[in-house]
Amino acid sequence: MIARISPSVLNGSCMAPPSKSVMQRVCALALLNEGITRIHSPGNSDDDKVAIGIISQFGATVDADNGSLIITSNGFPGPKGDLDCGESGLSLRMFAALAALCNESITLKGRGSLCKRPQHFIDEVFPKLGVEVKSAGGFLPIGIKGPLVPASLVFDASQSSQFLTGLLFAIARVTQQPITLTVNNLQSKPYIALSLSWMKRFGYMVTTKDFNQFIIEPIPSPKRNMEVTIDGDWSGAAFLLVAAAITGEVTVNGLLDDSLQADRAIINVLKDAGAEVIQTQNTVNVFCNSKLKAFEFDAHDCPDLFPPLVALALSCEGISTIKAVSRLVDKESNRAVSLQQVFQQLGVTIRIEEDSMFISGPVKVMEGSVSSHGDHRVAMAVTVAALNGLGTVEISGAEAVNKSFPDFFSTLSSLGASLSLYAE
Repeated sequence: MIARISPSVLNGSCMAPPSKSVMQRVCALALLNEGITRIHSPGNSDDDKVAIGIISQFGATVDADNGSLIITSNGFPGPKGDLDCGESGLSLRMFAALAALCNESITLKGRGSLCKRPQHFIDEVFPKLGVEVKSAGGFLPIGIKGPLVPASLVFDASQSSQFLTGLLFAIARVTQQPITLTVNNLQSKPYIALSLSWMKRFGYMVTTKDFNQFIIEPIPSPKRNMEVTIDGDWSGAAFLLVAAAITGEVTVNGLLDDSLQADRAIINVLKDAGAEVIQTQNTVNVFCNSKLKAFEFDAHDCPDLFPPLVALALSCEGISTIKAVSRLVDKESNRAVSLQQVFQQLGVTIRIEEDSMFISGPVKVMEGSVSSHGDHRVAMAVTVAALNGLGTVEISGAEAVNKSFPDFFSTLSSLGASLSLYAE
């Protein structure tokens, strides 16, 4: 699909997309739950669909009911066949641990960029828990055979907090005694805080000390009926908020001000850049400022903010600095390089030195055609920058946005964006 975007002024209100980070975690916990979990405001992104497909393979039933989803599970009957994780890194790493609870051979598969992303930490950790592993040198496909035997251990978490989430879920579900996981070099701590908060809601007891040590207590019974609502997604909403800051006025509803999502930090960056931001309990209103100023931000704990911040920096006076470029290597693309290349094609130079990205502004993207590189956040970043550009920008592979925010283009159109979509 090709998206064609022309300079526009946005105005209006919209709903934030459901958080796929929350949705996938809730699907996993609903699978482990012996009961019925009713999910309000469920996500419909490609990654969400992958999670729903996986829990269905495990034997859970998923029914639609007036805009909600009802997941019924017997706790953990085991998967039927190999698991297709699509292009979802979270689903792969989280459900790998849950699949390891089963006493049968299972192959984890994926598509596209996920097949190129290293998963060697699975090879390293699982054998310590009694799980047999066979991978293609740390890449998909990965064969595993449990059952996982809960045990205290120490491991390096520098490559994936998502795998730690899976281990916490799996061990908490089956352990009969306190287990301690000690992790070194943990990345993306806010995402683990998010996992722990949802585990608590589902009745699990896990405590942490400085996110270095996690003590998992056995629970008397995982059986309960649950009713939950999926939070609005700060990662996807960040693009809408940046679009408002550079052209127009937009109110985004459904964003909890006490959310544990790491990308809530976009609010602080917008304020630092001089945008006018009004935030209430679940609504954010951002007004355009024609004299935004350069900012500096460390995106170590929230690397998904890199793309919208690049679009923001283009409209800021001075040199903006975004740190932690190394967190972008193993995304849907090598995201730092992809951003650099697509914006270079549109007349904008992005400088990368060591672990920092530098963007000089203000500068407007020129008219031109670029590829999304198969990366949903690259496609959205270019789209937002084009709203304040010099001419029409075409993005091929624009369907990549379906991975996290399938209503992205329709939402922008409802706010007044001049854009159209075409089949390639």
